Amino acid sequence: MDAITVSLAMLIAVMVSGMISRALPVPLPLPLVQIALGAVIAGVFDRGVELEPEFFFFLFLPPLLFLDGWRIPKEGLLRDRVTILELALGLVIVTVVGLGFMIHWMIPTLPLPVAFALAAIVSPTDPVAVSAITQRVPVPKRIMHILEGESLLNDASGLVAFRFAVAAAVTGVFSVTSATLSFLWVALGGIALGAGLTWSITFAKGLFSQRFGEEPGSQILLSLLIPFGAYALAEHLGASGILAAVAAGITMSYAELSGRALASTRMQRSAVWNTVQFTLNGIIFVLLGEQLPDILDGAVRVVQEAGHLNPWWLVVYALAINVALAVLRFTWVWLSLRVSQWLARRRGEPVPETSLRMIGAISLAGVRGAITLAGVLTLPLVLNDGSPLPGRDLAIFLAAMVIIISLIAASVGLPRMLKGLELPPETEHHRQEDLANEAARQAAVKAVEASLHELTRRNPNDDPQLYTDVAGRVMEGLQQLATGGIAQDVDAERVQRQRHIERQMRLAALAASRDEFFKLARRRRISDELARELVRRVDLQEARLL
Repeated sequence: MDAITVSLAMLIAVMVSGMISRALPVPLPLPLVQIALGAVIAGVFDRGVELEPEFFFFLFLPPLLFLDGWRIPKEGLLRDRVTILELALGLVIVTVVGLGFMIHWMIPTLPLPVAFALAAIVSPTDPVAVSAITQRVPVPKRIMHILEGESLLNDASGLVAFRFAVAAAVTGVFSVTSATLSFLWVALGGIALGAGLTWSITFAKGLFSQRFGEEPGSQILLSLLIPFGAYALAEHLGASGILAAVAAGITMSYAELSGRALASTRMQRSAVWNTVQFTLNGIIFVLLGEQLPDILDGAVRVVQEAGHLNPWWLVVYALAINVALAVLRFTWVWLSLRVSQWLARRRGEPVPETSLRMIGAISLAGVRGAITLAGVLTLPLVLNDGSPLPGRDLAIFLAAMVIIISLIAASVGLPRMLKGLELPPETEHHRQEDLANEAARQAAVKAVEASLHELTRRNPNDDPQLYTDVAGRVMEGLQQLATGGIAQDVDAERVQRQRHIERQMRLAALAASRDEFFKLARRRRISDELARELVRRVDLQEARLL
């Protein structure tokens, strides 16, 4: 009963946080409101929930990462793969090494392996917080896609680096060869297992639906279970459950391009997943806030471990770590951009100019989130010899402070940095949309012509002009896919017959348009993001006719 009560309380807290965020005179990002609400619940009402890292990773991360992988534009991942890998792998390694040595130098009482572990766990960025912060200001789509792709991959690389740093801290042994081989299996194994499991399930589901039909509720439930299955399988085999969930989502997006799902299934599934995303994101940040009072209670011990009598040194340490993270990120992005531009010039490609202001915005968008806190809470209590792990409470406190400070800095700085920034026109998006609409119109016209011939053949006793008139009216309105008017100077029976014929022709036209959108996406002539948007419009039009 306690578990049910706690679950209901968390859901109510998420709902209330959304209301508070909108009612505040000064707009605050929703994650900050949820963290504050969680801190109030735990500190004032003493009703906080202790975060269990393993439970957290299994319950919350798989569906969210799966959905991110499902919805992130794949052509963006492929187009900017070098930049994304530079941020997700290269920047993580630089952060672990550079920040680890800096933390050890700044706090000598913190052992170097623990300092590396802290640096590793604060390296992953949180796309949820960035999206919430930037929803009121314009951000170039390509920049957001890079940030999303980076966050999908650096979670795994940061957690793997954290795992090896913890092993070195506990055992005192570290092998570069073993770490490299292990990382390859963790990464490649997780990707292969997630993709393989999802492909197998969707293939079997497709065969079953072709033979017995499709039931939307079962299809939606299956999509909710896939990320948990991928995560559990990968973790059981020692691979990365995080990358397995991401790979499962990406594979699901490609399977979706087959266009076999019913329109009703797609619409209901989208609504369910939007609710799941909002709820889980909110619970994550409320949980994060509920951990703060206990973390602050340990500040006295942390001060003693750090060798200082003034607790404000802890804030200085946290600020210094955030500044170091921002400097490392800015430097790495600037260097990566210069290298990419140099390579583009050598290939004779056009090189767009990127201002320092935009680079600064990308650096500031490196917000840390709940994954950082859940990861640092997995630090072991003792070493192999049974003695306490030195600096554990300090590392947890600093990680929590890094999360809070990075959220506040991005909330204050990003809107100001992006406000008034001249964004390049999204010409490619408009070009693809025009291409898709024209191709869909032509496919719809052919479908109406085929429907006209088929209906005329099946009803030889009817007046052929009846079908021809309706087909002409449908073709005239295909640009907007809107329902055309029906003449009023005919008898009621003929009007009813016309409506029935028009409905059949419009459904055929919509089905042909939707198939064309999926075909263009499979051939990579339009982005999968645009295809989803256009298919959704067609699904809504079809729902109105059914």
